[in-house]
Amino acid sequence: MPTPRIEITFCTQCRWLLRAQWYAGELLQSFPDEIGEIALIPATGGVFRIDVGDERVWNRKRDDGFPEIGELKRRVRDVIAPGRSLGHTDRTE
Repeated sequence: MPTPRIEITFCTQCRWLLRAQWYAGELLQSFPDEIGEIALIPATGGVFRIDVGDERVWNRKRDDGFPEIGELKRRVRDVIAPGRSLGHTDRTE
């Protein structure tokens, strides 16, 4: 099975590059064997979205802001490795 490409599209006008880089690093730490590549795609107009293959897992406008890292990892996991445990990230308090 081919490993997926994750695209993080971010607004350069809003200076969201560091946020995009941080999310990319966190996803690579959590899914080192499941991710084929992560692309950071500069855009404008307040855009911030994360796509896994053809599936949009996060859109700042649709989802009201930026994801907590645990929520983002769960959404990505559900696409690339359903059923895989994320350990403490899966626990609810």
